[in-house]
Amino acid sequence: MIVDCAHYMDGHRRDADPVSLEEAAARRDEGGFVWLGLFEPSEAEMAQVQHLFGVHELAVEDALNAHQRPKIEIYDKDLRLVVLRTARYDDAAEQIDFGNIAVLLAPTFVITVRQGGASALHGARRRLEQRPELLAAGSSSALWAILDEVVDDYAPVVAGLERDVDEVEATVFSGIVAPTQRIYSLRNEATNFYRAVHPLLAVVAMAKRIALARELRPYLRDVHDHLLGVEEEVAAQRDLLGTVLQANMAVLSVEQTRISVRQNSTIEQLTVLATVFLPLTFITGFFGQNFGWLVRHIEGLPAFIVYGIGGLAVPMVLLFSWLRYRMPRGDAGTTAGEGAR
Repeated sequence: MIVDCAHYMDGHRRDADPVSLEEAAARRDEGGFVWLGLFEPSEAEMAQVQHLFGVHELAVEDALNAHQRPKIEIYDKDLRLVVLRTARYDDAAEQIDFGNIAVLLAPTFVITVRQGGASALHGARRRLEQRPELLAAGSSSALWAILDEVVDDYAPVVAGLERDVDEVEATVFSGIVAPTQRIYSLRNEATNFYRAVHPLLAVVAMAKRIALARELRPYLRDVHDHLLGVEEEVAAQRDLLGTVLQANMAVLSVEQTRISVRQNSTIEQLTVLATVFLPLTFITGFFGQNFGWLVRHIEGLPAFIVYGIGGLAVPMVLLFSWLRYRMPRGDAGTTAGEGAR
């Protein structure tokens, strides 16, 4: 889809409304340059552009590929392909939406092919049109405006990642277990963003040497400085998220240890309770049987006390004595072992 198509000469746009592809291609010989903006064009539209502007077929193929790394390709002495990665941070989903911009640059035209909605170039075009002294430098001024727009759009992404990183960092180092999946997802987003930003440093440096006019180089150095700051921030966030992930695993391990200790204490209490009731249950079950001897001899309160309550008390005394006998032996053995060490 054609977003805009304009012919620029002597630092000014000649027509307020977009011109047709045929007219734009014909005006290349009149001086100045043509800036054609395309958004997710079809193969048929790109074939028409290739025919009218004489673009190399490999450049067209790369421009249609939405998953390119930032790079510069030189196809002949006049045609360059510059690929940029755009980014926009979605706070609700805590993820980065990436896009792609392919810039076909020649002395007489600039063709931008956008894939994805991460960055629009309408603002870059308007700002450049308000700077006729830069626009008069030729088609390379459009490349500078595009680079400046893309790098400026990185700042909100860095800020969005920073907020979420600070939140999970505060959660983990407060001793509360943070969702491991969230930390891993944020680190993955930071890594993908770094892969979009880091190669662009070489692209900007190379563009300054081979594409941009001399009067635009100070502005490109400013873009490079901003990009370098973004790259350093993203690298620091990625490393910090790696540390936070390790710290969260340590907190999770401590919490699991606490749960295990509580479970062991509960099991120990249940074991003691079961041990106490085991002989009582046996005695109760034994005397609950209808043996003739028991029926004939347990008559009256004295017999009930001797056989009933006494039968319960004797096992309890024996159990208590056995536990007291076992505990000192264990303590003595431990003490002896420590003395030997």
